[in-house]
Amino acid sequence: MSKIVFRETEYEVVPSIQDKTLRINLNKNIYGSFAEIGAGQETARHFFRAGGASGTIAKAMSAYDKSFSDAVYGREEDGRYVAESRLNKMLQHETNLLEERIDRSNNPEYRFFTYANTVATIDFSKRFKGHGWLGIQFQLEPDQKEYNRIVLHVRFKQTEARLQQETCGIVGVNLIYGAFYKNHQPNKLLRYLYDHIDKDTLEIDMINFSGPHFKEVDNRLMSLQLIKNDMTEAVMFGPDGNNILPAALLYKKNILALRGSFRPVTKINIDMLDKSQQLFCNTTKVTKSNTEIIFEITLENLKAHGDIDENDFLARVDLLGSLGHIVMISKFKEYYKLVEYFDKYTKSKIALSMGVNSLVDIFDDKYYRHLSGGILEAFGKLFFKNVLVYLYPMKDPNTGEIINSDNLMVSEQMKDLYKFFKRNQKVKDIQDYDESYLSIFSREVLQMIASETPGWEEMLPEGIAEIIKEKKLFKDTQVADNAFPYKNILPNQLQ
Repeated sequence: MSKIVFRETEYEVVPSIQDKTLRINLNKNIYGSFAEIGAGQETARHFFRAGGASGTIAKAMSAYDKSFSDAVYGREEDGRYVAESRLNKMLQHETNLLEERIDRSNNPEYRFFTYANTVATIDFSKRFKGHGWLGIQFQLEPDQKEYNRIVLHVRFKQTEARLQQETCGIVGVNLIYGAFYKNHQPNKLLRYLYDHIDKDTLEIDMINFSGPHFKEVDNRLMSLQLIKNDMTEAVMFGPDGNNILPAALLYKKNILALRGSFRPVTKINIDMLDKSQQLFCNTTKVTKSNTEIIFEITLENLKAHGDIDENDFLARVDLLGSLGHIVMISKFKEYYKLVEYFDKYTKSKIALSMGVNSLVDIFDDKYYRHLSGGILEAFGKLFFKNVLVYLYPMKDPNTGEIINSDNLMVSEQMKDLYKFFKRNQKVKDIQDYDESYLSIFSREVLQMIASETPGWEEMLPEGIAEIIKEKKLFKDTQVADNAFPYKNILPNQLQ
């Protein structure tokens, strides 16, 4: 049945799943096919049970057997059937059949759609939790040649296959309903995907909108909505601005991650990355080809100055993308959570590149008081995989002394833990750094840009200053008076 929920600033009636399917079934101009393979054979059932499905469903099929599925859609080179490539083949194949076989003269107002999913639910061992790809390709005008498309990836959190199948069916209905009746509000369409679903049962970790109706939609902002709405913990996008599924990108890869504000990206960020990558590639079984470089920005960093400024967010991502880098936005305040996240997708090596300030923060026990085991529990999670830290030095602003892992300060109670950390070679100092970069700080560069103070251009990687000027980025940025990056980091305190 329909229910009333509070959304944003007002109460709204949420149609029941049956109401949604019946509304679509009774719309004589919406007509299409369902193709559901694997364990996702639930969405079409809702439409059949609602009544009036003969006016909506041209075909409903399930190529459950892999050989049969290959005969219809072709083989997958990597042998993975629960994949975006498989979903895209299904959507296009079934749409082509609609165009070929359905005579529009009987109903010139037909708006065709194809809904497809490929899903694997939890297995008997409970080791594989279940995930799937869902998508819809659809017309909003009868004579529309280029179709619109919405594709998303989900991860199930329930521990029974039957419950996961039911959830998949509901998401499918919400997606189809949203495509036809909420397409003018993509942000709301995202939230409506959870109608009649508890958020703790399902994670949506990637979504892409494409087609003529969504030309103005920036998929990176849609990813940001996934994070803000607690639909997922992290999202990624490539240099081209398209969203990337983290699991697909990180599968069996070594990972080198660099966290920062990148507001804007500076020469010190790139030098830190380059030198860390050189050290990492000297490690056994690590090469450039089997390693993914991730520039990570936390949601907390994006909110550092209040509500998230979407233009500021896109500016950072655009600049990193122009350098060819992959960007990750995460909800992980603590590094150990970032490592745990990476560990879900790869059993290869993980390295973190960071400055002295960040390393000192890791040894601040105030960040771990919510854990029953405190900082020891956090460190167990952080370094159980022999995670490496590549440390970029800092110059003391008063004395000019270089601060590295040998002379940085940690609190008195953390000294022994730090010594253990250091003796077990969990941290490696970056030696061949460019000392001239140690006086570059993103916040100072940002202040210079905002105040139109000359000289900031030479602190940035090649081509970045030109993009900032051309697009007039960071012009209205407010910089806090206490933006100087040094905190309580003093040398010669660790004996």
